Amino acid sequence: MTPADRSNDFFARHLAATPVIGIFRGHDPSTTVELCRHAWDFGVDLVEIPVQSAAALPSLAAAVEAARAHGRHVGAGTVTTTERLQAVRDIGAAFTVAPGLHPDVVGASADAGLPHLPGVATATDIANALALGHTWLKAFPAQQLGADWITAHLAPFPDVHFVATGGISAHNAAAFLAAGCAAVAVGSALADPTTLPLLREAVSPVH
Repeated sequence: MTPADRSNDFFARHLAATPVIGIFRGHDPSTTVELCRHAWDFGVDLVEIPVQSAAALPSLAAAVEAARAHGRHVGAGTVTTTERLQAVRDIGAAFTVAPGLHPDVVGASADAGLPHLPGVATATDIANALALGHTWLKAFPAQQLGADWITAHLAPFPDVHFVATGGISAHNAAAFLAAGCAAVAVGSALADPTTLPLLREAVSPVH
């Protein structure tokens, strides 16, 4: 099995039961862990902590430590350079995510044994990601692309599994899943008790 195959298998297995990735950006370590626990209580197995700057690394570290006690997996998002990849690997991130397709990061993630979810926004991005062996792809920014973008691109690329990311909430998650997304990435909706039932309803038909 190639590194890309292992990466695809990782996301397929961990998003099968609950097709949701929790994504928590810009919070201090204690708040980040609290948000992770809300996600885990919902049934989310994968949580992403974006590390757009070094200031976010302590929050990632706190989430990784908390995940060990819960048997969950915390990954790092916004991994756009090999230097950032090394930093999150040292912290113990279980997987990496990028907003775009960065071949050097794809290769470095493979070398590090870390599943990687590259971002795509065009047909060319998708084709290039498939050429690297990745079929699980982050559709970003999903809100701006729209649910119809998902359906349109699944026609020529039926083997792709999109994770809609960017502006996804309890109110539009169902539309993206109905359009063919394999999963969605959400943030605040996982901590808002008023929207949790709507989010649960949105993801339940996929089970």
